Amino acid sequence: MPFLFAFFRRLSAVPGYWISLSLPTMSESTAITILFADVSGSTKLFELRGDVEARRIIAAVLGALSEIAHRHGGRVIKTIGDEVMCTFPGALNGILGAIDMQQRVARDPAFVKDNLAIRIGLHHGEALIEEADVYGDAVNTAARMGSTAKREQIVTTLFTINQLTNLGSIKTRALGPVRVAGKIEPIEIVDVIWQEDLSNLTSVQRAIRSDDLQVAVSKLTLRFKGRVIELSPASQPLTLGRNPDSSLVVDNEWVSRNHAIIEYKRGYFMIADRSTNGTFVKIGDDDELRLHRDEVHLRKAGTVSLGQTVAVNDDSVLYFHCSP
Repeated sequence: MPFLFAFFRRLSAVPGYWISLSLPTMSESTAITILFADVSGSTKLFELRGDVEARRIIAAVLGALSEIAHRHGGRVIKTIGDEVMCTFPGALNGILGAIDMQQRVARDPAFVKDNLAIRIGLHHGEALIEEADVYGDAVNTAARMGSTAKREQIVTTLFTINQLTNLGSIKTRALGPVRVAGKIEPIEIVDVIWQEDLSNLTSVQRAIRSDDLQVAVSKLTLRFKGRVIELSPASQPLTLGRNPDSSLVVDNEWVSRNHAIIEYKRGYFMIADRSTNGTFVKIGDDDELRLHRDEVHLRKAGTVSLGQTVAVNDDSVLYFHCSP
């Protein structure tokens, strides 16, 4: 090796020769907070305002979020469509940044006028930093928090909250366990309360322990053509459809291959429709509801019919019952 460097030095002294030694980029693993925020209501905005104006408004929202991220010591990794991905050096930076982001969008008359809001998911953990991007399990978990969050909501993991020695004025509430791809066990998640009007919320102003966030164990019992399936909060998501690999195969021509999914998240059993013809759900004495690319919280007892109403599809009805 010393011989090679001596050779390069001599060669570089010859006129017309330039020697460039490129060292491999080193990956660095470090504990950081990853945050995903995306704009809710953007689809409707494009319909009402047109592509050019809608894109300008979305860019303004993402610009405001990026500015807030920098203010809290964060770094914008990328923006994709109506979503921004940021990193922060610590859990507190990320949580305070998320709260400021929600309050900024909720208070801006221009954003409120267009019925825009944001949903945020974040997680603190070990991630691999390579040049201008971030990879690893912590990124996947943060993305899962983002997909779990609803409009005007901040969702994070209990692990992230436990990184704070004192919550101070930060208020949270338990949402129960959810499953994350690549993890064997479900993880506990919480909702960070950012609204200033907290009259109907329970305030938590101390460090939270996992014991504090245990929720009542629920059970969902499903009955389909003599088959009985019981789901708990720790159960894997149940897939329904014509696909032979589905957890529950419903082989009717009006049923999509991957028609719907039932899973426990945010403290409830939810059914989400992914089909062409929709999913018909009846809860208790309520009217039958048609879901199409949407989800609903299953409660009490009722029926689920894939692709057609119960009246037409009475021989392929899924009966459900929720119990504590």
